[in-house]
Amino acid sequence: MEALWTRGACSVREIHEALPHKGRPAYTSVQTMVYRLEKKRAVRCVKRISNANIFEAAITRDEAHTRLIDDLLALFDGHAKPVMARLVQSGKLTLEDIREAEDAFKKISKKGRTR
Repeated sequence: MEALWTRGACSVREIHEALPHKGRPAYTSVQTMVYRLEKKRAVRCVKRISNANIFEAAITRDEAHTRLIDDLLALFDGHAKPVMARLVQSGKLTLEDIREAEDAFKKISKKGRTR
């Protein structure tokens, strides 16, 4: 997805070449992923040049993040508390992250009161 968001429309070959050389998956693995993303409507085929399909992102980065978080929370019955607790325990959630989240929550709360 990152290749499509940064480069725009690409063939599977271009997406494959955009990946870091070290640890790059096989071309066929990238091709499988692109077709699975197309089935999920995250990418779409915009044209065909010879035997190469050209794909573009059908969702924004923000929409992808939202879907991912929604799917993660669904694993925890919609509860964010266990996810947050694990992030704190692992050291991946800092005090600065929490302050930013509080600020965002305050902004959302203020918007709700002005309606």
